[in-house]
Formats: sequence, C-alpha cells, structure tokens
Amino acid sequence: METRAAILWEQNAPWSVETITLDPPKAGEVLVEMVASGMCHSDDHARTGDLPAIQPLIGGHEGAGVVMEVGAGVTKVAPGDHVVFSFVPACGHCPSCADGHSNLCDNGAALLVGAQLDGTTRHHASDGTDLWTMVCLGTFGEHTVVNEMSCVKIDDDIPLELACLVGCGVTTGWGSSVYAAEVRPGDNVAVIGVGGIGAAAVQGARIAGARNIVAIDPVELKREHALSFGATHTAPSIGAAHELIQEITWGRGCDKVICAVGVGHGAQIGPIMSLCAKRGRVVVTNIHPADESSIDISLCDLTLMEKQLVGTIFGSANPHSDIPRLMHLYRSGQLDLAGMVTREYPLEEINQGFADMLEGRNIRGVLRYR
Repeated sequence: METRAAILWEQNAPWSVETITLDPPKAGEVLVEMVASGMCHSDDHARTGDLPAIQPLIGGHEGAGVVMEVGAGVTKVAPGDHVVFSFVPACGHCPSCADGHSNLCDNGAALLVGAQLDGTTRHHASDGTDLWTMVCLGTFGEHTVVNEMSCVKIDDDIPLELACLVGCGVTTGWGSSVYAAEVRPGDNVAVIGVGGIGAAAVQGARIAGARNIVAIDPVELKREHALSFGATHTAPSIGAAHELIQEITWGRGCDKVICAVGVGHGAQIGPIMSLCAKRGRVVVTNIHPADESSIDISLCDLTLMEKQLVGTIFGSANPHSDIPRLMHLYRSGQLDLAGMVTREYPLEEINQGFADMLEGRNIRGVLRYR
C-alpha cells in the first residue's frame, strides 16, 4: 500500500514528508493505521547524532492507532483493536523479561538497527530505497508495520491522541519516579527539565506521595505547567534550586533527583549530585551524547554520603503491565495527559513541531493523522 511518512535522509537534515510504499505484515507483525504520534526529544537526538541511528530513517516511537491487518501467528491483537506502541518490543521470556524488567528485553539490541526484528524492511521510498524505522516502529507516518510484541491493546474509549504519550514519555517519566527513583510518601524530590518526560516524572512523584516536588526548568511556561502537574515549587536553574531546596528541607537536600533535560552533559552531574541528601538518589533518564564518556562528580561525596547515581530506560517499567496501569490512572483522574499536549500538528508541520520543542514552547507536541 501507499502511505505518507516523515523521512530523515541524513544527519541534521530536516524531516521530509513523502509518499512511501508499505509492505503487508509478515508473520508476527501488525499493520496499524496511526491516529497520533508524540514528538519526543529522542527522535531529534537521532537527527542530531546524539543517539546513533541509521539513515534514511522514518522517525517516531511514541504512537497509537488502530490495527488494520495482522500477519500469520499473531495472537495478541486483532483488526479493529486500539493499540499503544511500546518502544521496546518485549518478548516476555528472555532473562530480563522473566525477571520483571521487560524494559531491558533482549530485543532492545535491535532498536537502533532500524529493521524489523527479522532483519528486513517493510517501508520503502518512492524510488524503492529501503527505509529504516525508529526503534522498529516509525510512528511518523500515517501507517506502519510493527511486531506484535510492540503492541499494547487499550480500551476503545481512551482518546488515542492522548494515549500515544504513554508509549514513551509518560511511562518513562512516571517510571523514573515510581520505579527508578523509588519515590516514597514524604520524600523531597527534584525534577530537572519539565518537557514530556519531566512533566510525567512530576506526576509520578505526586502520585507516589512526595512531600515537596521542585521542578527545575529555565522556561517560565514549563515551570507554570509543572505546578498544575503537582510541583510544589519551581526554580529556573540548578543553582537557584540548590538554595530553595536547602530552605524547604532544612538543609538536608532532596531524597530523589530525576534528570529529564533535553540533552544531558557530564559537567552537570556534579551540581546535580549536590542537590541530594545523604543516601539520596540521582536518576539519569535523559540522553547524553553518544560520544560522551566522562562525568564530573566528587567521589568522596558519593562514598561518604552514600549517594546513588543510577540510569534508567523506559522508566524501568514493564510496558505490557504498566501501560494499562497508566490508562487506569488517566481514567481515574490521577494522571493528566491532556494537560501535557501543548499543540497538535499535521504531518506536514513536523519540522515546526520540533522547532517549537527545541525553543521550549511545548510540553509535548503531537502529530495528529486523523
């Protein structure tokens, strides 16, 4: 079939919206008509090279749509089902999945290869060139073919233009608070960066019962939105937050600090660690440039104060159980998805959407296909 998609032909180039040819799904695969796709910073990391990705690439990994057709052997979903994509196609039986850490499924080794899990492609440019897809998904298109392991069925009455956010940013941010940071009732928490992931991390900390939640972001719009998501205080910088945190915690510091900035830098980790209390934990959720291999911290402070520095992917969540859980939180009014969507864009305006993201004008932009 023919459809349209946004293609990244080379690093640092703009996204090009073109008509492509899409093969039917093979065994274990699903054809999905997309309804919406979140515009996550990770897709821009693929454009800039901070995240290694093969080109030409159809971007997008935060999507939701309706199943149109299934390949042989598919049992998890059927035509007509509403699905959210998990950007990790969790198999359910590798050592990580069996141990309850499906965000680290062995299938993750294929995510930046760009092909389907069998090593071939379903997406092709008008001249026949094979097109790779972002993390085996390619949600920046009106239709896509994905493995059934990437599909999480949700109830039909949940708006797909909101549910798409749970495919990456919301689960990642919420899980960064609930799972990776292990926020407990009464904790003092700082969230650095209030984009899509940071806004969800603020909500996760609130739902987990944090006492104080300090949202740190240089953009006034994002600080204002953070208060509606549950932040109790805001600060425009790490330096300003340090003084505020010392005041509200009587000099102790934060029990948990979650890093959710656009692009991380090793030189920032030292000041971030200084926000932590004794036995405090810093969770690095955001992407650092792929070639960055050093950080600047006081190892004496790390040891003597028993501080922790941990990383997380997908918020240490289990997508096939946590995406339905988050849908329940949305339904019960505890998780605000609508407030996270600042603006919707047609596919033709994808480059404007990313420009708005980089300029700090959006919490989350969403591409709307229908």
